[in-house]
Amino acid sequence: MKNYKRFLEEHKLRAEDINIQYIVDLFTSDMLKGLDGKESTLRMIPTYIEADNQFLTDVPVVAIDAGGTNFRAALVKFNQFGKLEISNLINAKMPGLEGEISKAEFFKTIAGYVKPNAELSDRIGFCFSYPTEILPDKDGKLLQFCKEVQAPEVVGELIGKNLLEYLGMAEKQIVLLNDTVATLLAGKSASFGREYDSFIGYILGTGTNTCYIENNRNILKLKSLDQAKGQIINIESGAFGKVPQTDIDVAFDNTTVNPGNYKFEKMFAGGYLGGLCLMTLKTAVKEGVFIGAAASGIMSINELSSGDVNSFVSNPGSGCGPLSNLMKDKIDEENCIKIIECLIDRSAKLVAANMAAVILKTNKGKSAERPILITIEGTTFYKVHKLKSYFEKYLKEYLVEGNQRFYEFTEVQQSSLVGAALAALIN
Repeated sequence: MKNYKRFLEEHKLRAEDINIQYIVDLFTSDMLKGLDGKESTLRMIPTYIEADNQFLTDVPVVAIDAGGTNFRAALVKFNQFGKLEISNLINAKMPGLEGEISKAEFFKTIAGYVKPNAELSDRIGFCFSYPTEILPDKDGKLLQFCKEVQAPEVVGELIGKNLLEYLGMAEKQIVLLNDTVATLLAGKSASFGREYDSFIGYILGTGTNTCYIENNRNILKLKSLDQAKGQIINIESGAFGKVPQTDIDVAFDNTTVNPGNYKFEKMFAGGYLGGLCLMTLKTAVKEGVFIGAAASGIMSINELSSGDVNSFVSNPGSGCGPLSNLMKDKIDEENCIKIIECLIDRSAKLVAANMAAVILKTNKGKSAERPILITIEGTTFYKVHKLKSYFEKYLKEYLVEGNQRFYEFTEVQQSSLVGAALAALIN
């Protein structure tokens, strides 16, 4: 049998095989190219939302959260003390889930959900978490739906303008944003009464993304911006393509529906971690790390979810999931756990490199009295075994101890709805 440590070393799958400074440099270089309008794997999408401005209090706003299969809307207000008040909450399904519908049916359905609240406010914040091109007037043009929603006539349409037309309320103000931007803004709302140097939004769930506040003078691809102001930039960080990949990363990438795209998130996001672990374990079988029943069992698994992996390493021997059921030998079980934990450790270091690059790019957080507030959402970040603690260790070592940068973390309940409301209330 080959030792699992030797296997991990030969394939460079360990966190120690990652040079965090090297990843930070590559990531920063692509951020700069994206801001310049040059070829880059990071799109650096302007949102035209000036998050450094104050937000209005005691003003009701319609907040909408649409993403995946779910649609929510509510009337939201921040009182004079910054306390959030949510009323008239509506939960519904996204239109177009049960078969193809027309543009008219899509917007008529959404308008029906929203109208009772829209009659009570002049402002609408719409967290629309599908690929959308945000325009200078803060409306957005849909680029594509996820496969669950079938409404092809809506692709290419202005989401905000159409919604207002179907509401019969063309005079109202509407702001479109995605869930990562909403996460940043939700953190800003939770910071009421506390001084922070800047804000970052981060999501690590099925996929991953990051956004931050950039000075307009650094967004060279947009010449017409007010150089004295700033805005939130949606990085689309899961698409970072310059990250060094191992042979196993490349092999796994080639099994996905879009090989060569979104390389970064395929190394750690929840939609891919289970598949990457399975590819790694099967490679380990072929190289003699596992033999006998464990080997044949691993090779017989066709699919492994991130949840399966997490259940196994969190509670080995529980009998839950495909891996627990086939690990009859204690040594095989321990080797399997060590390999998966090593991949999680590596994931945490990659996430730390992503975050470190963004924090350094802000040129903020140089004082412990005025740290950067990082709002993080996503089940992968909070639920995957040891990932959060590994991440915090790497980020502290590199940023606080190595670069004297300071930050705090927060999590905000209903962040997409809260962030949508805040986007419409920024004065």
